[in-house]
Amino acid sequence: MTAATGALRASRRKPGFIAAMLHRLSGVALAIFLPMHFIALGTALGGADRLESFLLLTHNPVARFAEWGLVSALALHMALGLRVLAIEFAAVRERTAVTVSLACAAGMAVGLLFLMSGA
Repeated sequence: MTAATGALRASRRKPGFIAAMLHRLSGVALAIFLPMHFIALGTALGGADRLESFLLLTHNPVARFAEWGLVSALALHMALGLRVLAIEFAAVRERTAVTVSLACAAGMAVGLLFLMSGA
C-alpha cells in the first residue's frame, strides 16, 4: 500500500467525508422520490377518485417505512446543507465532528418525530 492510498483511506474516516457522503446519498434519495411525487400530483389532476385510489396504496407498512425514510433523508439533507452554508459563508471549519453529529442528530430527531406523530 502506498502512502497516497493510506492517506485516502484515512480521509474516508474523517467527519467531513462522512458528511459529504451522507449529503450526497440523501440528495440521491430525494431525486429518486421526485418522479413519484410528480406521479401523485398527476393523479390529482385526474380527479378525486384517482387520487384517492393512489393514496390508498400509501397505507401499507412498506410505504409508511419509505415515507419515514424520505422525511429523514429530507431532514438530513437540509441539516447537512446548512452545515455547508455555514462553512461557505461563516468560515466555520473547526469542530467538524460536532457539526456533523448535530446535523445527523437533527435528521434523526425529525424522523423520530414523524414516526411518533403517526402521520
